[in-house]
Amino acid sequence: MRAASFPRPDPAASFDAVLALPLGRLGVRCCAEAVVELMYLAAETPPVAPASALAREVAAQMAVYCRDPDHRFTLPLAPAGTAFQRRVWALMREIPRGARMTYGEAAGVLGSAARAVGGACGANPYAPVIPCHRIVARSGLGGFARSTDPAGALVGVKRWLLAHEGAWPGVGHG
Repeated sequence: MRAASFPRPDPAASFDAVLALPLGRLGVRCCAEAVVELMYLAAETPPVAPASALAREVAAQMAVYCRDPDHRFTLPLAPAGTAFQRRVWALMREIPRGARMTYGEAAGVLGSAARAVGGACGANPYAPVIPCHRIVARSGLGGFARSTDPAGALVGVKRWLLAHEGAWPGVGHG
């Protein structure tokens, strides 16, 4: 198996929490009033207890989601992305749990190109709260979090999320 393709965060950068979840490690960055970033991390990343009330709320809602794929996140998200990225992210939030849309279908809805949709998916700083995992390739999973390695750990997270939500073959996680 190939090495994991997780981004390597700057060691000087800190997270307000690192959550140990069934889907893997999730780094949480917050400001006083909003979530700034959620980042998938390598499995060996040590957990970090939430350092703020908002980070505790992220941890609580992620725990609920991992038990119940129908959970609807109600976290305040800091403004991010270009106007086009925000349109793609809004579309992702409209895809119901248990459903998928291809990059091409999303592009058709948005009057864009599939590659542009893929780029916006990869730039999503709020996965899985904004469910970019629900957009897949016409002939398979496609990439995830800017990784296209089908044997890689990040695509494995996408597979877990879709199976958890009942949208991909595999052992149910919900």
